[in-house]
Amino acid sequence: MKTWSDTRSPAPRVDPHGAGSPGPSPVRTPAQARQLVRHTLAALGPLWPSQVEDLLLVTSELVTNAHRHAGGVTGFGIGVGRDRVTVSVSDSSGRTPLYELRGGLRAGGYGWPIVLRLCREVTVDAGPEGKTIHATVAVDRR
Repeated sequence: MKTWSDTRSPAPRVDPHGAGSPGPSPVRTPAQARQLVRHTLAALGPLWPSQVEDLLLVTSELVTNAHRHAGGVTGFGIGVGRDRVTVSVSDSSGRTPLYELRGGLRAGGYGWPIVLRLCREVTVDAGPEGKTIHATVAVDRR
């Protein structure tokens, strides 16, 4: 799998998917993360629009959740395989996301279920210094 990341040199204990970096991540907002994903996907050649939209939504949700629940993004990466794209987002919280059944209409709490629904695979690497979520979306090249 080819991996693009916001880092130039790997830090100790960097995850294999490209997220994590020494110092603060240059990707701080969902918009910056989506722009990096768009730029990477454009270099791949044509993908189905629905797959691009899924990747952008997953990216927005993961970065937003890192800000809302963990103090911000500490690493961001995107990995490209033959039939998949993996977005990896790191933050400083070791707490793993929870999937809660929602009763009634309430604000918030829908991002994680969206990520789980749109992705082929989601893994969470958590430790005392933070976590990295790897979200993989299947792609078919047109």
